[in-house]
Amino acid sequence: MERTKERAARSGSALELLVHGVGGTTPEQMLDDPRTVRITGDDTAAVFRRAEDAEDPEGAAGPARGGREPVREAYVWCNLTSGNASRALWLLLLPFMVVNLAHWMRPAARGHARAVRLYGLLVRLAALTLTVLLVAAVCEVAIDLTAWQCAGTRACAERHTWLGFLSPTVEGGGWWSRPGRRLALAALLPAALSCLLWYLSHRTWNAYESQRPMTHPAEAEEDTARTALGRPGFWYGRRLVARLRAAHTAAALLTVAAAVAAATARHDRAPGGSALLDVLGRLLLTAIAAGAAGAVWVVCRRGRSERRLDRAVDERLVRRLPRAALVLLALTLVHAGWERPGWTSSGRLPGDATFGGLALVQGLIVIVMAGVAHALHRTHPDPRAAMRGLGGPAVAMLACALGGVMSGGVSQRVADWLDGTGDSIPGPPVLLTWQASVIPPLIVVLAVLCCWLARRTWQLRRTEIARVEADYPGETRDRALTRRIATVRTLATLTDRAPLLVAVGSVTTLLLGAAALVGALTTRQPPAEAAARSYAVVHGGAQTAQALGSWLIGFGFILFVTWGRRAYKDASARRTIGILWDVGTFWPRAAHPFAPPCYAERAVPDLTWRIATWTRATGGRLVISGHSQGSVLAAAAAWQLSAADRRQVALLTYGSPLERLYGRWFPAHFGPAALSALHHDVACWRNLHRPTDPIGGPVRLPGDCGPEVDHEPLRDPLAYGRTERHPLPTPILGHSDYQADPAFATERAALLTRLTPEADLPTQR
Repeated sequence: MERTKERAARSGSALELLVHGVGGTTPEQMLDDPRTVRITGDDTAAVFRRAEDAEDPEGAAGPARGGREPVREAYVWCNLTSGNASRALWLLLLPFMVVNLAHWMRPAARGHARAVRLYGLLVRLAALTLTVLLVAAVCEVAIDLTAWQCAGTRACAERHTWLGFLSPTVEGGGWWSRPGRRLALAALLPAALSCLLWYLSHRTWNAYESQRPMTHPAEAEEDTARTALGRPGFWYGRRLVARLRAAHTAAALLTVAAAVAAATARHDRAPGGSALLDVLGRLLLTAIAAGAAGAVWVVCRRGRSERRLDRAVDERLVRRLPRAALVLLALTLVHAGWERPGWTSSGRLPGDATFGGLALVQGLIVIVMAGVAHALHRTHPDPRAAMRGLGGPAVAMLACALGGVMSGGVSQRVADWLDGTGDSIPGPPVLLTWQASVIPPLIVVLAVLCCWLARRTWQLRRTEIARVEADYPGETRDRALTRRIATVRTLATLTDRAPLLVAVGSVTTLLLGAAALVGALTTRQPPAEAAARSYAVVHGGAQTAQALGSWLIGFGFILFVTWGRRAYKDASARRTIGILWDVGTFWPRAAHPFAPPCYAERAVPDLTWRIATWTRATGGRLVISGHSQGSVLAAAAAWQLSAADRRQVALLTYGSPLERLYGRWFPAHFGPAALSALHHDVACWRNLHRPTDPIGGPVRLPGDCGPEVDHEPLRDPLAYGRTERHPLPTPILGHSDYQADPAFATERAALLTRLTPEADLPTQR
């Protein structure tokens, strides 16, 4: 009885829960008060209040403020993506993050479960090839270039004295100078990388995927209009990530074992090789192939369990598969280190077949993905979907290209460093040289497209000048100011051209990659040598592309390393990288377990618990106020609430990419049907946007729902020139400081007015 009276007394309580966007901020800035108190949470993510409001964490001081303003709370989550210096290592995981995004970019589909499962399977297979590609690149550097080529060549080993103990000629041929033992020792580097990836994934798995969201019963509408983000198990991917981590770790270790076993098998099968070692080598290769098939089977076995909280963990599989791969690797290294009289290292190890096979498989996967995505899009067309539903395959293609560039860059730079200015070692596989050579043509195509976009932007700017003059009637014209506002508005529209840039880039990459694969396999020579007998123009172009591509890929690798080192030491640079992760790691790790962890698996349960516990304890009114990426987290948290809790919540979004970015690129989860369902589920929703904002935009709900949610575009700047209210020139705010606009306070007050306290609601539970 006392609890009922207390809730009734507090029925006038009001709370505004602020959620910041990309880049992060401080609670002092969010609450506009230097004195803030953490009321719940930890050093990673927490909810803060002003010190004067922190006496009663469950209640709200609305009556004490005369009912004018709600109590404000700030949820600060920036440390989830830009915390300590180890986050700089996440740069190495960029291709994994990109391919994980492709999983969530499928078109909306209803009643096509098999096609949806096939799409997810293809993305998981593409992710597995990226793991193999990364480890194969490290094997190329450590095993082939360093241990096989450089240590086996006198001139290269003399240039790098630290390789002297591996050389059969520099220091008299010690125990480690045998080719097999050199390979076994060098294989420890890619094996250590595989273990490091496992460790990083396991550590973040305990911190992110193991955060249990608030449980609620599944709703019948979730398979029709409502998005899958409202399902009980959507933000709890513990079992899938553990299973994928085991499969990818096993695949990485088996890749190292295969690289060593293939080199020893080539010697043992040659005339004069040991018959016993040949038989043992064949058995090892068979076991490695069986282990690889097992890893692929685990990846293909099943996808995510979203309809319930799947708390089970396949402990036997998670433990035994990587351990079996590690045992096979150890046996392979012992087999390689066995004495083989007369074995010398010359030429390259068979790397072209490995990299060529990976490139071919990745290309075929992307093509099949495009067919599946096109079929899904045709069943339920969405005119706003990016690239007509083909955004996922295009992004998967870019992830494979990024992985290829990183692999080729590492191999090319290490080869140049080992060989210096001479020609003492054969260098990396021919295919990697061909892939580097197609980078200049790709840059030319993208440069032409950017020039065309610049021309279109300039033309649009002329039209925008007239609109700016119409938005500020009766003002004394300032031509420079008008042009500046028109320029900012026009540049903000470039975000909507991103699908065209991605489409052209991915298609060009696919075609050039196919040409590089065909050229490498048919000629087995670098482009310049393959075109030596052709026309002078062709030969000159091949030489230029090869030299420029090698320089570009090396420059990119150096820039990548420099950026990572700076991010490790500099907190501000690390925060910049965190902005990339804010966008790229919102989604759970459904395709690649080594991708940077999904911060939303911590943030969404945090918000859900806070909203539900406060509304149930007080029966008051709550406005979730989300800016930029915070609006996406706010929507995801609202979907996770029970139906009764959602009816006590209002949404106020500003600078929101819900439709402009997420609705277009992730139509299955943020499409028109999903956003319309969110509008009907919460008590009320208003969205603020500016024409100068390059990220946020209108929600564009279909029918009569659009004006109910979207406020008319806010003027930016607030005043044209100097006025009595703004005696100094006002800045163009763009994506920032929406709360400075008077419309923000007006809309927030209107939402609180529309919200009905729980005490006045009929019983609905």
